[in-house]
Amino acid sequence: MIPDIELKSTSEIKAFQETKLKEALQYLSEKSPFYQTLFKSNNISISEIQTLDDLSKIPTTSKDDLQRCNDDFLCVPKQDIIDYVTTSGTLGEPVTFGLTDKDLDRLAYNEAISFACAGMTNQDTLQLMTTMDRRFMAGLAYFLGARKLGAGIVRVGAGVPELQWDSIKKFKPTYLVIVPSFLLKMIDYAQKYDIDLDASQIKGVICIGEPIRNEDFSLNALGQKIKEQWNINLFSTYASTEMSTAFTECTAQQGGHHHPELIIVEILDDDNLQVKDGEVGELTITTLGVEGMPLLRFRTGDMVRAHSNPCSCGRNTLRLSPVIGRKQQMIKYKGTTLYPPAMLNVLNDFKDIDSFVIEISNNDIDTDEILVKIASDNPSEELLKDIENYFRTKLRVKPTIQFHSKDEIQKIQMSEMSRKPILVLDKRK
Repeated sequence: MIPDIELKSTSEIKAFQETKLKEALQYLSEKSPFYQTLFKSNNISISEIQTLDDLSKIPTTSKDDLQRCNDDFLCVPKQDIIDYVTTSGTLGEPVTFGLTDKDLDRLAYNEAISFACAGMTNQDTLQLMTTMDRRFMAGLAYFLGARKLGAGIVRVGAGVPELQWDSIKKFKPTYLVIVPSFLLKMIDYAQKYDIDLDASQIKGVICIGEPIRNEDFSLNALGQKIKEQWNINLFSTYASTEMSTAFTECTAQQGGHHHPELIIVEILDDDNLQVKDGEVGELTITTLGVEGMPLLRFRTGDMVRAHSNPCSCGRNTLRLSPVIGRKQQMIKYKGTTLYPPAMLNVLNDFKDIDSFVIEISNNDIDTDEILVKIASDNPSEELLKDIENYFRTKLRVKPTIQFHSKDEIQKIQMSEMSRKPILVLDKRK
């Protein structure tokens, strides 16, 4: 199930996207109060935007705009909204998105072709191990996508290893959608109760919410830890509520594939200029085919690399690297610049760490501080020193590290409003 446009030449894909861009601009100029104001205040005539390069004539938008003018982004009457979702609010107040019936169809199509990218077909059964409630778009998207693809679906929800294994035994799913660190809990449960991992019939796992790869697409510490104990295919996927689009790995596992019929991608520097291929920049997107709340040149805050060299799967679309970090979560710590994913990778290298949370805050002189709270079945001064030394070796810094109980870490990771584990808590002003 590869859309024809993804097999076209790069020049054909570009021409296709420029046609879709003109349609999107016309829709925004007629329907969006926010973009009508933006075009007018910046003296922008959409007739002058003919190519993807011309997008640079339009100012970017950001999460701040969505938070400040949420309702002005809505392009349809409220009676046309079928489903309301909100962003996670990781970096500020959650933003509400309204989806029309057409948007739900688009969401289903997006996830169906994304699952197909990872090798799933209508002969497979998917075990959905994430919530579909709490205004969470992703869980709904996975359900709709599997249904669109014609695959079977087992809706188990998050957590509870016993129930997950019971469902695997009863329904024999071939794919899982899961936060990858929970796979380690699944493995621990299987080992404790003598469950044969290799007898599960599971062919692949769609990993959400946490990185499993390094920038060169090799498995990171978390991915390696899983594969060492369970020889299973791991597929990265990256998406957000704002994009209503996923970038999922194909079986070549060399980055998340772009779907040009759904979204226009720019990778921008701090001056809103396109970076060179393979350089790090901020993912900036323009949604295509969204009816309720389309976005134009929206800066996601996610720092990535784009790769345009051909993929062995036959698709000619660009591919995104793992997210290197959130721009707002960039840390300046004792002369070193780093992002939380690099610290996650260090912590995931330790088998004796059961769970953890990274807290970033300001100190008295308004510079960044890092506190790592960890839970371990074998806490010791020796383990603490090993972790500190490993941080120095890998990242050239040593954050403050403290032992806490599993219950304390669990309460921080999964608050009452959480839809997925919180591993990084940014308390900076």
